[in-house]
Amino acid sequence: MKFDYNLKNYDFRLLIYIILENIIGICIIRSALDAPDFRDPQVARQILGSLAGLAICVIVSFIDYRKLLQQANFIYIICVFMLAGVLVYGTASGHGAVRWIQVPILGQVQPAEFVKIGLIVFFSAYFQKAKGDINMPQVVLLAFVLYAIPTALILLQPNLSTAIIISVIVACMIFSSPISMKWILGVLIAFVPVTVVFIYLFRSGLYDRIPFLKGYQAERILTFLNPSENTQTYYQQMYSIMAIGSGKLTGKGLNNHSIFSVKNGDFLVEQDNDFIFAVIGEELGFRGSLLIIILFLLIILECLIIASKAKTIGGRLIAVGMMVWIGFQTYTNIAVATGIFPNTGITLPFFSRGVSSLISVYTGMGVVLNVALQRKR
Repeated sequence: MKFDYNLKNYDFRLLIYIILENIIGICIIRSALDAPDFRDPQVARQILGSLAGLAICVIVSFIDYRKLLQQANFIYIICVFMLAGVLVYGTASGHGAVRWIQVPILGQVQPAEFVKIGLIVFFSAYFQKAKGDINMPQVVLLAFVLYAIPTALILLQPNLSTAIIISVIVACMIFSSPISMKWILGVLIAFVPVTVVFIYLFRSGLYDRIPFLKGYQAERILTFLNPSENTQTYYQQMYSIMAIGSGKLTGKGLNNHSIFSVKNGDFLVEQDNDFIFAVIGEELGFRGSLLIIILFLLIILECLIIASKAKTIGGRLIAVGMMVWIGFQTYTNIAVATGIFPNTGITLPFFSRGVSSLISVYTGMGVVLNVALQRKR
C-alpha cells in the first residue's frame, strides 16, 4: 500500500467529533449500567469495541476508497450471504427476532450493522459506473432489485427498523446521484396508493394482512397513536419522557445515587441501548443533551462538506450515505425517547451499548475520512 497522502488534508475535525461522542457515550453507559468503575465487563467490552473501532477507522482512512468501490460487487455478495446466514444460524431475541450470530472471541455480532456500510459502498459504485445511463429503465430496475434482496432478508429476521434506515439511506443516495427528477417524482407518486392501503389496513385492524409488520410492531404503533388506551405498553416512553424532563437544565449528574432518579428506580427499560438518551437527559440535563446533539450536527455538517468537495460521484455518495445514516438514526432514537415517534428499537450511534454498531459506524467514517483525504492532490 502506498501512503502518498498529504496529512494537511486529513479531516481531524471529524475524527475529534467522533472520539468526543464515543468518550461521552462510554461514560453514559457506565452510569446507565450503574457500574462501579470502567472495569465492569460490559463497560470494558464497550471500551475495547471503541478502541478497535477507532483503530479500524484510522486504518481504513488511509485505504483509497476507489479501491473499495472496485470491490463493490464482492462486498454486496458478502452482505447478502451474511444476512442469509443470520436466518440459518442466527440467535433469537425475546420477540423471536433472529438478528445476531455467534462469532468466536467477539461473541454476538449483528451483521445488519455491517450491511449498512456495505450497501453504501456498493450503491456508490453502482451509480458512479451507471452515471451515463442512470436514467435508463433497466438501470433503475436493477438498482431496485439489488436494494430489495438484502432489505427482504432483513425484514425476514424481522428487523423493520434497520430496513427503514437502509431504505432512507439508499433513497437519499439516489436523490444525490445524477438521476432525473422524473424518476424520483414517479416513485413518490407510486408510493401514494401503497401508503393509502397501509393506513386503511392498519385502521381496520387488519394488521396480519400487512406482510412486513409483526404483531409486536403493530402494537408499538397503536401504543403511539393511542397511549391512553395502551398504558401497559406505553410505559417505556412515558418513563423516558419523565427522566428527560426531570433532568431540567443541569441534570442530576453522572453515576448519581439520588432516590428521585427515574433510572435509579429501575423504571427505564433498555437504558443502555434504545433509551440511552433518557439517561443523557436525566443526568446531563438540557445543556448536556444539547452539547451531544450539537456534536452530532457537526459530524453531519462535516460529512456534507466532504460530499460537496468529493472528487468523484462515488466519493460524494459515500459521504452522503454516512451522513444520512448518522443523522437519521440519531434523530429517530431521540424522537422515540421523547415520544415523537413510536418505539422502533433504533440505537443511538456511539452511545448505545453494542460492539457491532460501534465498529460498523467507525468503519464507515474511516471511508469518509479517505474521501476527504482525496479532495486535493
